[in-house]
Amino acid sequence: MKEKIVSLAAMLLLVGCAQTAPNLDGINGNISDATQIAKETVSVDEEQYSTEKDNNTYNSSGNGFKSIYFGFGGYEISSDMENRMATNLNISRNTGGAKIKIEGNCDEFGTDEYNYALGLKRAKSVKDSIVAQGVNPSTIVTVSYGESNPVCNEPTDTCYNRNRRVDLRLAR
Repeated sequence: MKEKIVSLAAMLLLVGCAQTAPNLDGINGNISDATQIAKETVSVDEEQYSTEKDNNTYNSSGNGFKSIYFGFGGYEISSDMENRMATNLNISRNTGGAKIKIEGNCDEFGTDEYNYALGLKRAKSVKDSIVAQGVNPSTIVTVSYGESNPVCNEPTDTCYNRNRRVDLRLAR
């Protein structure tokens, strides 16, 4: 009887709490974007990487693009990011056909799978916004880094906010 109780307790500990799978609705376009260049080598011009701060918002994008920031768990582009999106649109229109790499990033909260899916949704939101303004979707590649590409590692709200972003770069 004691063995059965110990076995039951061990089983309950191993099972733990079930997690809900991340909602992947609407991100299939991003996955196919990544597979379109799977056989190509894509490098990024990192000379223009910056972490400068303008108007109390950091920028970790390159090539003149501006990082887009999101709320906790969100992937909708907020109205306070409109000026940054306008800058990104202008640059996107003048790339001379170069590929634009849109990188979705998250803070450390949530499972790896959830953060990967959320990063894709953030990247897709930015891509969809730029494409809606006339930029050719075949020049855009999306990727999610989930929580694996933080620009800040301090346990503060300011730091977490800096990691909830989309960065844009020219892929060469």
